[in-house]
Amino acid sequence: MSGASTHYDRAGLANAIGAHVFWGSMPLYLQLVHTVPAVEYVAWRILFTIPLCLAIIAWRRAWPEIQVALRDRKTMLTLLASSTLIGVNWFLYVWAIQTGHVYAASLGYYILPLTMMLLGLVVLGEKLTRWQWRAIGLASVGVAILAAGALSTLWLSLSMATTFGLYGLLRKKVKAGPLVGLTLEALILAPLSLALTWWYAQSAAGSALAQGPLVAFAVVMGGPMTAFPLIMFAFAARRLPYTVIGFLQFSSPTIVFLLGLLVFGEDLKPAQLGCFVMIWAAAAVFLWDVFHNARRPKPVAPVA
Repeated sequence: MSGASTHYDRAGLANAIGAHVFWGSMPLYLQLVHTVPAVEYVAWRILFTIPLCLAIIAWRRAWPEIQVALRDRKTMLTLLASSTLIGVNWFLYVWAIQTGHVYAASLGYYILPLTMMLLGLVVLGEKLTRWQWRAIGLASVGVAILAAGALSTLWLSLSMATTFGLYGLLRKKVKAGPLVGLTLEALILAPLSLALTWWYAQSAAGSALAQGPLVAFAVVMGGPMTAFPLIMFAFAARRLPYTVIGFLQFSSPTIVFLLGLLVFGEDLKPAQLGCFVMIWAAAAVFLWDVFHNARRPKPVAPVA
């Protein structure tokens, strides 16, 4: 569609790419906590996100923004829904990596861009350029090839894509900034997280924090590993069309795929290779169109 908007916020683009590169590298970090149950790790991840977010809010003196959000019933209900979605998504991702389903996680985040772009087109009424439609066609063929060869774990991939796609849509529409929104989401999930960490501490295996200094440090680092990319993503979601953010999401599963192949030693099947070739070609076309149009000067509105 040639009538699509072709001018994109550069700061939004940079934050979107940075967040996805961050997420794509997560399997390396998750190897440090592979002995921690997925549910317990996600609970600690939420709890250690809170003090970091509160410290940044105090530094920025953003308490009034927190108060405004707390007084808005619609905002809080939206954040309740988004916090539930991101909590489920984190659990599925950590569980997939810990149980050796690296490619299933990769496929989930390859399906995610298509989910996000569909939401952008249908729910938000966004438009795409002709070249972007061609890129989506290439990517769709690639994802279909990969999905056909991974039917046994397709439920996992679809669940990951759906939960994060809906999460991003809610964060784009909610009346709360990136930092404030993440802080309130973590606070909403805190009571359940505290209960889970207490339950694990009382179990025979004990708390993850008692597994040794390296594991404890890695668990604590779950806070910044969670906060920074989510803040970047939420910032980008408010500055860019959701369809563009969706396509940029192809970068993180590509990194996950390369890690699965080069670091974790998973076998590469012909269907996977065909999928990734198609998606890389699509990504090259889409990104060329995005950055080409981003460099164009914005038209100046005539003075009445």
